[in-house]
Order: sequence, then C-alpha cells, then structure tokens
Amino acid sequence: MSASLAFARRLASGTPIPDPVALVVAHADDETLWAGTALPRLSGLILIHLTDSAPADMADAARLGFATRADYARARSDELDAALAVLDARPRRIAYGLPDQEAVAHLPDLVARLAHDLTDVAAVLTHPYEGGHPDHDTAALAVRKAAARIGDRTGRAPALAEFACYHRHAGTRRFGHFWPDAGCPERVRPLDAAERARVAQAIAAHRSQAAVIDGWCPQAERWRPAPAYDFTAPPPPGASLYDGFGWSITAARWRRLAEAVAA
Repeated sequence: MSASLAFARRLASGTPIPDPVALVVAHADDETLWAGTALPRLSGLILIHLTDSAPADMADAARLGFATRADYARARSDELDAALAVLDARPRRIAYGLPDQEAVAHLPDLVARLAHDLTDVAAVLTHPYEGGHPDHDTAALAVRKAAARIGDRTGRAPALAEFACYHRHAGTRRFGHFWPDAGCPERVRPLDAAERARVAQAIAAHRSQAAVIDGWCPQAERWRPAPAYDFTAPPPPGASLYDGFGWSITAARWRRLAEAVAA
C-alpha cells in the first residue's frame, strides 16, 4: 500500500514522473476524461487499451452513421490520436482490440498478456471496481491479478493506483468521483484554467462520444491507491450502472465470468 499511496500522491502533485508507468484503460477516451493532465507528465508511459471501443452489436455504430464495426473502431482510434496531440502526450501504445462490453469474456488471456506487458513498470494506473461499465471493472480485476502474478514471479509487484471515473449514485451516473473507501484516501488535484481548457479541447476530439460525455469536463483529477476489492461481490456502490442499459452483459453475469480469475 505504501508504494501505491506514494504513487497516488505523486500523480496529485502535478510534477513530472519519469518512472516507467502503465495506464490500463478500457476504451479510447478513458485516458482523456480521467487522467488528461497526467499524460504529458508521464514520460515513461505505456498506454494500454483493452478494447477497440466498438461494441459487437453495432447499435452505437449504426446510430452514429458507421456502416461497419471496424469503421467505428477506426474512428475511435483517430479521435484518440487527436486528443493525445492536444494534450501533447506521447505514450507507447498497446491495443488489445477486444470488442467493447466483452472484455470480461477474455479475462484469463487478459491477465496473462498484462502480466507480460506490465513486467517492467514501476506502477500501474487503472479503473476502480465501481460497476460503472463492465470493461472498467474488468480492467480493475485484470490489472490486480496481473500485478500479483508479476510479484509472484519476480518478487516485485508494481504499485497500483486508480483514477476516478464514474459509478451509479442516487439513481444516476456520477462523473469524476470515487465511491469512498476509508482505507484508501483519495488525493485531489484541482485543475487551473489553462488545464481545464486543454482537457476540454482534448475531450472534444472524441466527437463520436459527445452525447455520452454530455458536456462534462473535469474541474479536478482524483487519484488513490487501489483498494482490496472483493470482485466476487457487487461493486462498492451496491448496484451497477450498466444494468440499466439493456446490454447482454449484466453485473450478475460479469461476476460469474470473473469468478474463476477473482477467486
């Protein structure tokens, strides 16, 4: 915990971090929305995307006018390129290319691949387990299990920290805040006017997601050491936001698929 807390504090300090660090996110735009000002400060950053940000069912793609899932995935990647350019961030990027909403079905392979790709990093930053999106929860679980595997193999597991994204709160979606965990106090970094403007411009580059983002832009970024979650239990908010979306993946099914890895 001490190394993870120290890493969270460094993220909140606003100072450059030259150490080898990995940011593991579910979708193109997660890094922009929740960690935008940190990206240019992480000079040794590896940015790993678990999915290609395009669901297999084509509902989102068709609504946005894309003829194929591949076209939609390519547009999401192009938007990411533009956002990173605005932020002046130059990470080494790795794309696992899984369909959006389906990462949990590939958990064993994800853990194995992350255990390889994260071997030489000092710290990993990823999503919390809060039931906001099934791929966010999959990232939280897969990173933790991969880090444990690295620790078993090398005797040195990377520090683990989280960024605040979104979860269900009072029946709606709450952006940019953690569900509180008394054992893992958050570190908050308020953004100044110039930073808010730059992050807003980078978020705007994710044009296809405008309706989902709905004008939100962070006033602060929040970091904390990763708590000791029970991934076989419902997420800390008690209910998963995505159970209200009508998707084929439900929180109950997510936990069933996660059990073999989470146990």
